Amino acid sequence: MKRISISFCFFLLLTGTLFAQPKEVTIKLIHTSDIHGQIFSYDYIKNCSFDGGLSRVSSYVNEQRRKYPNRVLLLDGGDILQGKPSAYYYNYLDTISPHLCAQMFNYIGYNAIAIGNHEIETGHSVYERWVRLNNAPVLGANVLREDGSCYLKPYEVFEIEGVKIAVLGLLTPSIPVWVPEKKWKGLRFEDMEASARKWMNIIREKEDPDIVVGLFHSGVIYSKLEGMYNENASAEVARNVPGFDVVLAGHDHTTCLKKVLNAAGDSVLVINPGYGAFQVSDVLFDIKLNNGKVVAKSVEGNLQRMKEVERDSAFLRHFDSQIEDVKKFIFRPIGKFSKSVSVRDAYFGPSAYIDIVHSIQLQETGAEVSFTAPLSFDAQVDKGMIRVYDLFNLYQFENQLYTIDLTGTEIRNYLEFSYNLWINEMKSPDDHLLLLKKDDYTGKYIFQDYPYRFDSAAGIIYTVDVSKPFGSRVVIEKMANGKPFDLKRHYKVAINSYRACGGGGHLTSGAGIEKDSLNKRILATSPMDLRYYLMEWIVKKGNINPKTLNQWRFIPENWVKEAAKRDKKLLFETIDN
Repeated sequence: MKRISISFCFFLLLTGTLFAQPKEVTIKLIHTSDIHGQIFSYDYIKNCSFDGGLSRVSSYVNEQRRKYPNRVLLLDGGDILQGKPSAYYYNYLDTISPHLCAQMFNYIGYNAIAIGNHEIETGHSVYERWVRLNNAPVLGANVLREDGSCYLKPYEVFEIEGVKIAVLGLLTPSIPVWVPEKKWKGLRFEDMEASARKWMNIIREKEDPDIVVGLFHSGVIYSKLEGMYNENASAEVARNVPGFDVVLAGHDHTTCLKKVLNAAGDSVLVINPGYGAFQVSDVLFDIKLNNGKVVAKSVEGNLQRMKEVERDSAFLRHFDSQIEDVKKFIFRPIGKFSKSVSVRDAYFGPSAYIDIVHSIQLQETGAEVSFTAPLSFDAQVDKGMIRVYDLFNLYQFENQLYTIDLTGTEIRNYLEFSYNLWINEMKSPDDHLLLLKKDDYTGKYIFQDYPYRFDSAAGIIYTVDVSKPFGSRVVIEKMANGKPFDLKRHYKVAINSYRACGGGGHLTSGAGIEKDSLNKRILATSPMDLRYYLMEWIVKKGNINPKTLNQWRFIPENWVKEAAKRDKKLLFETIDN
């Protein structure tokens, strides 16, 4: 008996020692965001391969899963349902088949998805169908019903080799500024920081996780319209709400990789892969456990380019029939252009590219003035046969067409605000014409703001003096029909739904209209999106000779001419070479 007792005690001692031995676990997070329909790594608009897309992501994820078996979490930060024909087709044309964007997430095996603002923009019927079809939970802790309950699952918990990981999803709360209420009726959007604080406490108390991940559809550079929540609050939440180990950002299409100190003095990794799956966030956790408890952890991240990754041939074969359906839709001919048009011209003066949209907006609404902006940084439609896919170059987003009421003074102030977003105050002929900066990650010259905020006008004749300060640049000489322009008179203005709801701040910060008063200014709304009217217009005309309306210009012209050449080279030389 004595020998049995000693042996048994030795067994217990040995077993306990084995359990108490330290264990090391490496966990990989892969994060995409703002894919915007970039699925097959082939651009059916430009008819060429491109360096991003989900088919490359699929290959990369497979490789990482082989390297880290059962230790990879694949996450997406939202905005897949808008931007390319593949998404548009399944949003609005084939609404019976399973949505392609959900099918592909399921095929690759995403573990969690944050909802994006462009999901909401598609309307209840589209995004609710997409949410149902995804195998992975679609997260949005700050997307609430009117009674305060969660519309979507707020967070998801995963366990990998004894390590418990909580993923909290949040959405930029500025939806009401950009999207008509009928698209999100019955919902409200809570401030991200307030929501993060609330759910961090719940997660800590209920789940006791070892790692907390913020999966946010929100950028990192503070952006707040008057009276509204911060649009890009990811870094702010990382700093002000202790508990996150990593914050996966998105929405603003800019790359970011940095560590910030939070209010408790802990380091938080903040990473944003940009858009289109040209890169993915690649985050590596090294975890040490002792007796089943995490005793140490470290996190490192990098932005992994997809350019060198081959497209997943099995992925492409699996979706071959869906690809063919989309191609039949987008390759349909609808008219002819006698010459090519490029959005590049729009940054330096009137352009045929932008003036096509102005012409359609004025024609469809009967308005006297039109506002629109470049919706792509660099896009071109070539001369010759125009097909459906060209419309996605001409107009990237699914905005509706609105007609609103503005005074002459409000129109001028709107334009002052707009040009101040993209035009430098030139002190000499050697200065920049455009407001440029160097990208922190790539070192390339980019705009300080986003091109989709660079509105110009049609229906009026005006000049923009780049040598003068903000507030005194825009001089409206007359209406395009030759009639006088009156600052006190009310005008019918054609504008897209994003801008009409306050997006970009042109109507609020620019024209000086209270956000709560914007609805009172709306005279009419279109039942279809603007791209639909573009298609109708081209089909009706058949043969089109694109030309500039030449209704505005930069002055002094002798300064602007050379400055435009210099800035155009800085913006586009790396692309052209």
